[in-house]
Amino acid sequence: MTAYTYILRCSDGSLYTGWTMDLQKRVHDHNHSEKGAKYTKARRPCKLVYYEVFESDDQLEAKRLAMQREWFIKNKYNKMQKENLIKDFVSDIKL
Repeated sequence: MTAYTYILRCSDGSLYTGWTMDLQKRVHDHNHSEKGAKYTKARRPCKLVYYEVFESDDQLEAKRLAMQREWFIKNKYNKMQKENLIKDFVSDIKL
């Protein structure tokens, strides 16, 4: 099983951090669905600028790792630290 922690850049330049089990669907939801986060609905469009992959044979373990990383980025990183994560990131997922 695979889970992801991700960062979106919103249209106002702000950053949104989340986690998901289906990255492509979640980014689509942020931009086109009522299932997107309240924060991103008012700041569309949002672009995927960073993600980390967590794999495990145990779905709950993958989910736990992604959620922990999301918490850490949201609560321990300031915007400059998030920008440093993003600046050298190259995505291999096409959305």
